[in-house]
Amino acid sequence: MQYFNFEGQTALVTGASSGLGRQFALLLAKAGADVAIAARREDKLQEVAKEIEALGRKALVLVMDVTKEAEIAAGFAKVKSEWQKLDIVVNNAGTSAIAPAEEMSLEDWQKVLDVNLTGVFLVAKHAGSLMKEQKFGRVINIASMFGLVANSAFTVANYHATKGAVVNLTRALAAEWAKYNITVNAIGPGFFESEMTGAFINTGDFKQYVAISCPMQRVGKDGELNTALLFLADKASSYITGQTIAVDGGWTAI
Repeated sequence: MQYFNFEGQTALVTGASSGLGRQFALLLAKAGADVAIAARREDKLQEVAKEIEALGRKALVLVMDVTKEAEIAAGFAKVKSEWQKLDIVVNNAGTSAIAPAEEMSLEDWQKVLDVNLTGVFLVAKHAGSLMKEQKFGRVINIASMFGLVANSAFTVANYHATKGAVVNLTRALAAEWAKYNITVNAIGPGFFESEMTGAFINTGDFKQYVAISCPMQRVGKDGELNTALLFLADKASSYITGQTIAVDGGWTAI
């Protein structure tokens, strides 16, 4: 058996206009999959689509806000119409809003909940419906190491709550859909450079925090999430479901 070969398979990645979503979309394309890319910014998606097509794969642009179920349903209908199937979904869209818990506005709480939890559920819901028909699927939710542990440096109770919920939602969907040959797993990244972390990740204070908190004493490097994603997406990972793999330099091990 040849591992990590996705020739003939189709994938959908949310939050694919930049950052980790773009990385995951290009990774799957390089491994042979045709990739539907979903996000709100069409101009950025068109740029990523060109990169995918330059790799010799098909790209499908889906302008999608994961907080709006009608847009999600339309996106999945387009995938089904164009490709008749969907093998892999990477549930990557996410956001954050920082505030002390006692000062956090309901708006900031709800915004993060809507994207990080409800959005993940809605995308998984429509993926599961399609994958149930075809009796096969790989759903990969992007959680966070902060879905497994808390922290004392950043006041993001909303983010912690949603990512912890994604970890258990992953278990629940895995149990519910196992009989349809659909696996549902999650990746819990540590700190990686992205649009969300770019403002603080290279500051001296943050580097000191990482040196104390992370056994590897550094943030993740570009590409260090890739093998976890390919592993969970591979057909051969058919007996692994309901799991969250922390890719965090050992952060959650101590």
